[in-house]
Amino acid sequence: MEEVEGIVINETEYSETSKILNILTFQHGLIGVISKGCRNLKSPLRSVSSKLTYAKFIIYYKEGKLSTLKEATVINQFKNLKRDITKISYASYLLELSGGVYKQSYEKEVLSLLISALLKIEEGFDPLVIMNIIELKYLNFLGVLPIIDSCAICGKKTNIVTLSSYKGGYICNDCYTNETKVSDKTIKLIRMFYYVDISKITKLEVSRESKNEINIFLNDYYERYTGLYLKSKKFIMDLQKLET
Repeated sequence: MEEVEGIVINETEYSETSKILNILTFQHGLIGVISKGCRNLKSPLRSVSSKLTYAKFIIYYKEGKLSTLKEATVINQFKNLKRDITKISYASYLLELSGGVYKQSYEKEVLSLLISALLKIEEGFDPLVIMNIIELKYLNFLGVLPIIDSCAICGKKTNIVTLSSYKGGYICNDCYTNETKVSDKTIKLIRMFYYVDISKITKLEVSRESKNEINIFLNDYYERYTGLYLKSKKFIMDLQKLET
């Protein structure tokens, strides 16, 4: 029996009364855990056997096999987040994205970034901005980080005029052809997004223009280079269309 700290990133019904939970943990990465009887109304495991539960789980751990949940102590249920359909939609995407990125990279920092992001959304920070920060940081784990310190074509650090997913990042005025230009603020913000410590964010003011430009760039970049096609992202994009 072992204690692990982690977050439930998805759940699947199993038999008439149980669930299989995929839990991203600090100790063992992504593991499958069966929560026996948790769908029964009186089960003590019922409240801790759902997506977005961040807890310390006591499990019978079996390496490479399905572990068994014994009990859990909740660290955060993200109650504020769960009351808002927009926030929970972004959170669901971040869970699915984090699982996908971890499966490709086995990078332990994925879980720390995910929890920091969910806590900021829970606190009331703009979920779109938090999502884009995470997306950008994850690109490094996937080995396809865009060039955001200099021109992706010639390497020059001055006169950067736009972002191009096709060309791989920053584009300077000399290498610019017919790409859509973005604002100077957007060019500065995307570097800040990559280098910022999410857990230390206390203020986050981003214009609608910059949010839109960064989001369009990252959507296209993910589609071109990552191979991650997630159902929850399509829902986010449909949600954004309704909000505009």
